[in-house]
Amino acid sequence: MILEAILAYVHITAILTLVVFLSSEAALCRAEWMNETVVKRLALIDRIYGIAAGAVLVTGLLRIYLGAKGSGYYWHNWLLHAKLGMFIVVGLVSIVPTIRFIRWRKLLDATGALPSAEEVRATRKLVMVQAHIVPVIPLAAVFLARGFGAH
Repeated sequence: MILEAILAYVHITAILTLVVFLSSEAALCRAEWMNETVVKRLALIDRIYGIAAGAVLVTGLLRIYLGAKGSGYYWHNWLLHAKLGMFIVVGLVSIVPTIRFIRWRKLLDATGALPSAEEVRATRKLVMVQAHIVPVIPLAAVFLARGFGAH
């Protein structure tokens, strides 16, 4: 019972951390606001976002395997697969912004140049795709936790 509560707490904390740093990326990644400080901050924020995503995945798997309901309850439910699918899509979409943030930081350090407005706008679109998928994942989670989607 205590383990279940601790796992739930750590998982929720990881989710909230992910949301905060994804929101920070969305707020900062704007062509009209781009400057040296923002480029550096985006690279750092994205690193923390990635760590939070890893923590969400690990704590989620721990809840599946060490939680009170057991892995059989979760793996046979299509809602878990929907959640994981959305999480994977978000992860795949996040690759391009991550690569760009790293490249922008290296370019800034090497030449002092900022990314083009077009590239910033295109990157922001990808960040916003993630920001629109992430809130749907907990919707599947609450139904999953209440027994919906079971065979």
